[in-house]
Amino acid sequence: MKGIADEPQYSIGLLDGGTGLCDVIDNHIYDQTLSKKSAFFVADLGVLVKQHVLWRTLMAPIRPFYPVRCNSSPAVIEVLAALGTGFLCANKSELELVQSHGIPPEDIIYSGVCKQVSQIKYAAKNGIDLLVCDNEAELRKIARSHPSAKLLLQVSTDTCCHSEMSMVFGCSLKDCRHLLECAKDLGVQVVGVRCHISASCDDDTCIHAISDARCVFDMGDDIGFHMKILDIGGFGSSEIQLDKVNNAVMSMVELYFPPSTGIALIAEPGSYFVSCAFTLAVNIISKEMVAQDQKDEEHDTPSPNDEPAFQYFINEGVYGPFAGKLTETLIATPSVHKSTALDAPVFSSSLWGPSGDDMDQVVEHCLLPELNVGDWLLFTNAGAYSLGQPVCTEPHDSSTPLVFYVISSREWLEMQNSGVTQETTLKNFSLIPYFLNSCQTAAALSVPA
Repeated sequence: MKGIADEPQYSIGLLDGGTGLCDVIDNHIYDQTLSKKSAFFVADLGVLVKQHVLWRTLMAPIRPFYPVRCNSSPAVIEVLAALGTGFLCANKSELELVQSHGIPPEDIIYSGVCKQVSQIKYAAKNGIDLLVCDNEAELRKIARSHPSAKLLLQVSTDTCCHSEMSMVFGCSLKDCRHLLECAKDLGVQVVGVRCHISASCDDDTCIHAISDARCVFDMGDDIGFHMKILDIGGFGSSEIQLDKVNNAVMSMVELYFPPSTGIALIAEPGSYFVSCAFTLAVNIISKEMVAQDQKDEEHDTPSPNDEPAFQYFINEGVYGPFAGKLTETLIATPSVHKSTALDAPVFSSSLWGPSGDDMDQVVEHCLLPELNVGDWLLFTNAGAYSLGQPVCTEPHDSSTPLVFYVISSREWLEMQNSGVTQETTLKNFSLIPYFLNSCQTAAALSVPA
């Protein structure tokens, strides 16, 4: 595998006060319209800085560990590392990626629940000692292949909301004592608990999750473990959700794990950092008109009139940047890039990827003005689960979309004021003043995902 260190520096467009993200998007759409009409991302790295500042304001006692699977863009990894974030890696490829950015082993958690023995040995060889475990079979594998590992016991809370995953991992509270005793017999250290609190969970769920974790800590103390880490898991992407988690979780954490206990608190915000940092621009490559009554019959809705409905095919789908759709992530209705009259009629529409696969439906139903082949659609909040390892092997001829990175001069200065400098971190960054309407600058500021 080719490491990031072997690749050339990637460039970041430095925006002055008069240039906004919409100007950058317009510029690249203009360039792409003149060339291949390829889909592309524009990533505002300043959003990562804003989210980090908000996190420090609302969740100061809790250190974030970013789950790499959420978005493995190298610039994201580098910025978050510079801001002091830890990293959660589910497999060897992710471990190698964060290590290539110089992340120390103590800032990495190997989180994969079902681990290959070879990858456990890789973690051991590279000094990555903090591993997640939730069953006896995994525990015995770890004991054989990485005896010096330090485990976080993943605990499943019965009342927890599971909207983000169809399969739920974690041992039940009643099975924890057996697993702790087994770890003691095998000579493997258990140093903490990992629980899952999503943004959709209610206050009762938060209470159960934190109180269950306290029970497991007490069990561990009885058996002779020195448990010192509580991982409260991941949650949603917006400021409102972070506020909600703060209000629901922090009082319970302070009750069960007060600062006097010396417990290190960590969490796994993924979408929170990257979702609103990325905008995806896609191009309409084909269009079909279908009868409105057929469209409505499929969705069990009455047909109000004989207006047509449209199926639009775009140049990326669920086997690429919209992979989150396969895990039931809701894809919001995009905005239309071209100017349309405020009173322009809208029609029932659906959006499909280019593969021709029945699964490749990006948006099932939305209302859009009539569009033409070659028009552009913009998906905001497109940073989560859109960049990373492909879901399957190339179902169509589309290459991975380019990513155009930008940051405002004000947010770059804010990073520097917080102690982040290119001399010590961000060594792969090359800042270039961003000029509009320049094909040469646009090309210089692009790197593959």
